[in-house]
Amino acid sequence: MDSSATEVSVRMQVGSCLRTLATSRDSGEIVHALRALTRYLEDGEFTRLHYTHAIQVLVSAHWFSRSCEDEEIKKLWDEMFLRGPPDQALLLLLDTISSTGESVGLERCVSVLEKFLSAGRLQVLLWSRCEMGGACSDSPQLRETIIGHLAALPSITCNHLHTNTPDAFLPQRYYPLLAASILDTLEKTCHALRAGQDCSLGFVAQVLGKVCIQGYSSEIFETLAPRLSSLTRMDPLWQRVTQRLLEKVPERCTECVITGLIRSLSGAAAVSRLMGNLVVTNKKAQFVLTHKLLLQQYQHPTQLLKSVLGYLALDSERRTLLKQVLRSVCQVWCNSSATKHTCVEQQLYVSKALLLCVALLTHSEIQELRQEMLQCMLGGVQCRLDSNIERIRRMGMVVGECLSHRLDTPGSQLKFQYEADEEIRELKSLMESPSFEDDEEHQPDSSTSLQPEPKVEGSAGQSATSEAGRGSDSELDSDDDLTPYDMSADQEKKKSAPPRYVRDCLEALMLSDDAERVELSLQVAEALLRKNVKATQEVSVQFSKVLLHLEDKYNTLHFQTLRQNAMVALTVTDIKPVVDYWTTEFYSLNYSLRQRLDILEVLALSAQELSEPITNKHSRAQPIAAVTALEQCDDITHWRQIVEKRIQSKTRRISKGGTQPVKAVPNRYAPVAGFFLFPLLRNYDRPQVTFDLLGGDHLVLGRLLHTLGLLMHLAVNAPVVSQMGRALLDFVWAVRFHTDQMVRRGVMFAVCSVFLSMPGENLLIELGDDLMETRAWLADVAENDCDADCRSLAVQSLMLLDKNLKTQLQMPDMHT
Repeated sequence: MDSSATEVSVRMQVGSCLRTLATSRDSGEIVHALRALTRYLEDGEFTRLHYTHAIQVLVSAHWFSRSCEDEEIKKLWDEMFLRGPPDQALLLLLDTISSTGESVGLERCVSVLEKFLSAGRLQVLLWSRCEMGGACSDSPQLRETIIGHLAALPSITCNHLHTNTPDAFLPQRYYPLLAASILDTLEKTCHALRAGQDCSLGFVAQVLGKVCIQGYSSEIFETLAPRLSSLTRMDPLWQRVTQRLLEKVPERCTECVITGLIRSLSGAAAVSRLMGNLVVTNKKAQFVLTHKLLLQQYQHPTQLLKSVLGYLALDSERRTLLKQVLRSVCQVWCNSSATKHTCVEQQLYVSKALLLCVALLTHSEIQELRQEMLQCMLGGVQCRLDSNIERIRRMGMVVGECLSHRLDTPGSQLKFQYEADEEIRELKSLMESPSFEDDEEHQPDSSTSLQPEPKVEGSAGQSATSEAGRGSDSELDSDDDLTPYDMSADQEKKKSAPPRYVRDCLEALMLSDDAERVELSLQVAEALLRKNVKATQEVSVQFSKVLLHLEDKYNTLHFQTLRQNAMVALTVTDIKPVVDYWTTEFYSLNYSLRQRLDILEVLALSAQELSEPITNKHSRAQPIAAVTALEQCDDITHWRQIVEKRIQSKTRRISKGGTQPVKAVPNRYAPVAGFFLFPLLRNYDRPQVTFDLLGGDHLVLGRLLHTLGLLMHLAVNAPVVSQMGRALLDFVWAVRFHTDQMVRRGVMFAVCSVFLSMPGENLLIELGDDLMETRAWLADVAENDCDADCRSLAVQSLMLLDKNLKTQLQMPDMHT
């Protein structure tokens, strides 16, 4: 009876105070009512039944949105929110802020919310939910609402306050505060457990998961992870509490929490302390750590790979998963389809994961997995050596060497020749593992035992030299006054004289067995061919045949450059016969891939020289980086340089003073552009015994497409440019879905060249019904192609196409 009477009395008094607050305009009565309500804040019955209604009345009272001069009313009003149940106060403050316009009431709510955060009410809220029984009476909907408001407080406030948002509500300030509150709650949990009190971390785990899934894992773990790593180093109870926290994270948030935590930790040992055997007991965590982070994503740093794989290797129960990961990575790495259809960055990421897995295995585990690793090594190296991308080939070489060394196959270890760079050095460094400490300790002994020998030899050599010097000084003192001759400009006298006529040069290259004569002939060939035009035209085709079949039998210095310059000189001196010979021989039988690539390089260089103005009678074509160097065939920067140079040449500049009139010169390439391009398109679909352009010889196909694109670009303003563009588009359309990245790059470059070179009105006519399909294909490449260069070129092609269409059709912007 007494409790019922007390409840009725409290209800009546609270109701009277609320009516006063809602209707009264007397500040004295308002202060009296607020004082009465603040006295009930320590009463559990009031906070459970009447508190929410009381603060709702406070924010809906008529004096709430007006300026108040009474400081005591402000103080008591703030106390109602800062001393009551924090979850209800937080919900009402955020709902009021998001629904109230600019007014004094909004400023008052923002101010009290700032005090709410600075007074540590977040810690009170989290701890109240951790105590057993503190959350039992809540409905799931209310619990989810509180979690959502806690995790999204910056978004809720910023969406309404905009530029007037206080710094305390910004993500970079709020989430570190929330992380500190979580740490404080975990510390109280540890104290409670030591005192024998039960606690629940479910609410805190849900808040953590909600924050991470909204994209703020880095902000919260930047504060949380280092502190947890330090606390768990010496205290097993902290390890237990942290592991329990991660176990309680909702399944849909597991990936975000685990990824953010591992990225913020310094190594595998810290991950092991905080996560324990979560990867064994939690299937979602196991999928994320053993599959998704390693095989489906590749944007993570190498340190994350080291942490994940090291975490799997640190415990005997988890080493089974490490071997499972190795098998999965091996299957992906040796899959030829994955090599063709994944970007270079992802292949590098998988290669790092493979090397780290192998480095963490013991000798017995390597013997157990030897067959899988051997198949992975042979298949993966083979499919990467078949790639046209130099970076992929080198990656395969390095990983193959490391695997063969780890397998320790005597007499059959792989060894390749390549130029080391930072990427290769990083890959090799991943093989350094604590499991090889014995080998590393043995190596310094052998090195130190070998070091004194050269020192002894050097000292002996120095002593012998000094003795000889003293003897010579004593015997030949008079020679000190003699001045030596300057022989720096002396040249070795040649036994043979360089040829002076074109036919003599041709004969020397055809019949001579004298290495010196062949070298001299190559050195003067270009100058002779350019100087004696008539004589060159008489033997141009024969000379071209000799140079095409010429081999470097005598290891001549700069052989490739001299031979190529001579071939270019022949082409620009007698254009039609020589170009016809090159284009015919390109598809002929019994030529090596190197010879066919040489033909493409010569055609590209010759076209470039012919398209340039004649400034000197003996001007030479400047080499084009991506055309002349086979190892740079996957580089496209030179094409952009050519385009930029042409744009600069057409840029109009206004300067002071008079300008010299530009003298017009004929374009030697425009009349013969068709002779370069059309013959290269006629036999591409006819496979031969030694040459299958659409089959296995995709290296030549990629270079052919780049060469055709360059020939097309150099033909800008030529009369035949429209027909060339139409023919090139037809050829490109047949190979646009090729699996090789190099070929697709060539396709996109050729398309860019067509859109740059063809007049806008002709482009619209030539594309015709294929216009929309072309745009759809380019948009798909720009969005989904695995190669970054292909995506970039597709975007440029779309921009060029839309620009031409807008110019011709006078339409507004067309959005892809």
